[in-house]
Amino acid sequence: MRIGLLGAGRIGAFHGAVLSRHPDVDELVVGDADPGRATALAERLGATAVADVGAVLGAGLDGVVIATATAAHAELVVRAADKGVPTFCEKPIALDVEGTVAVLARTAAAGVPLHVGFQRRFDRDYLAARDSIESGRLGDLYAIRMVGSDKEPPPADYVPTSGGIFRDLHIHDFDALRFVTGREVVEVFAWGANRGAEFFSRHGDSDVTAVVLRLDDHTLATLGGARQNPAGYDIRMELSGSGGTLAVGLDDRTPLRPARSDVDWPAGAPYDGFLDRFADAYAAELSAFLDLARGRIPSPCSGSDALEALYVAEAAQRSADEGRPVRVDEVRVDKVGVDEVRA
Repeated sequence: MRIGLLGAGRIGAFHGAVLSRHPDVDELVVGDADPGRATALAERLGATAVADVGAVLGAGLDGVVIATATAAHAELVVRAADKGVPTFCEKPIALDVEGTVAVLARTAAAGVPLHVGFQRRFDRDYLAARDSIESGRLGDLYAIRMVGSDKEPPPADYVPTSGGIFRDLHIHDFDALRFVTGREVVEVFAWGANRGAEFFSRHGDSDVTAVVLRLDDHTLATLGGARQNPAGYDIRMELSGSGGTLAVGLDDRTPLRPARSDVDWPAGAPYDGFLDRFADAYAAELSAFLDLARGRIPSPCSGSDALEALYVAEAAQRSADEGRPVRVDEVRVDKVGVDEVRA
């Protein structure tokens, strides 16, 4: 397969390394807004660098991976769809609902498969939790508790373009909640505060959150998040049911320790960030995309899935802004025509 890679930054370089080693990839074609960066990455990977985005999309690709800056995602997804190229795009497709719906309508009209990057769907812990619910082993689901914390805050100049903590950080938690439970979020009550670097509040954002989510079967979920957790990168989910309680993301590298000083746990070095914690999931995600590009499977995370997670994030932001519970239906828009091909 000939696969294009758009974006040679941190996540693009990681994806490029995975793709360059994959047995199904015969050639990797790399492009970036900075041609020098594309060339440097291509040389490291034994790939082909081209001058610009148009040259990548015109290279007779079997699929393209979009890992550019967020602001470029929507345009590149549309351009790939117009070329008929199966597309993997890191989240988000766009930072707003209207922009996302417009892009999905274009991909649906073109009949081009789209896979949006929510890597937790490929993590073994999240998959095991989902299976415990689908199989009935967990029994009746009583409650869900989630934690989503970065180790360090993002750069100050990233915050104004991030979309805010609910759209940027917690959208992964919202997608994971839908994926694991198989249910939809119908109502959100969210709060945000600024307890660390002051540039968050300066840009109308928060760095600490507390969220309560009600699912369509009346199950309640809670989420606590932070942009900075010096102990380490902390992503967890707990599910309590009549068959017991399960923990996702609890191992010897979880940045969590007992209050008692005489208990020696955890034993390993704490997770440093998302590439550290989810390296295997990212690799599995790209393997699935290659299967999608070959028509072997439906999209493991479709544009419609990404849109549903964005709706929850929008509801959370509105709730935090207005100080009230917000039903997800309040932020929905007409999405006629956005359901893309499934295989």
